[in-house]
Amino acid sequence: MSRRPRPEPVQIVKQRRDAALKALVEGVPYAAFLGIRFERHGDELTALLPYDDKLIGNPMLPALHGGATAAFLEVASIIELSWSWLWQDIESGKIDPATITRDSLPRLPKTIDFTVDYLRSGLPRDAYARARVNRSGRRYASVHVEAWQDNRARPFAQATGHFLMPARPAPTE
Repeated sequence: MSRRPRPEPVQIVKQRRDAALKALVEGVPYAAFLGIRFERHGDELTALLPYDDKLIGNPMLPALHGGATAAFLEVASIIELSWSWLWQDIESGKIDPATITRDSLPRLPKTIDFTVDYLRSGLPRDAYARARVNRSGRRYASVHVEAWQDNRARPFAQATGHFLMPARPAPTE
């Protein structure tokens, strides 16, 4: 009778997941400029755009700049798409946390088109976003993303994007 292999210690799995996510986010320098961070719970990611005065587009309202909102939604989409695309490699241990860098991960998906719906003004406070991959194939993917502030049931913006997926590296033996 064969025995199942022992599962990896949870700290090793968390370390690998966190290192992969950190490397993905570092691959988008504009995310650092805007201050975008990601919270991870298992395979689920939530993007966080902390409030900053530089994000205000109309100081008379005040309201978040539409470009900052669109960039936030696009970054959340790209990171979620990359995260879901790499999940199997992260979980299987093909990605070694000790050697993960931005250069060791596959290239990020390229935006084909990105349509934003501004549902209401973004208020001068923290914003959150969660993306959902609708379709992901070898060459093309579709993602929907929603952003909210105080109440997830009341998004202030949403978007749909289509992305060109990078080629998967050939398997090594």
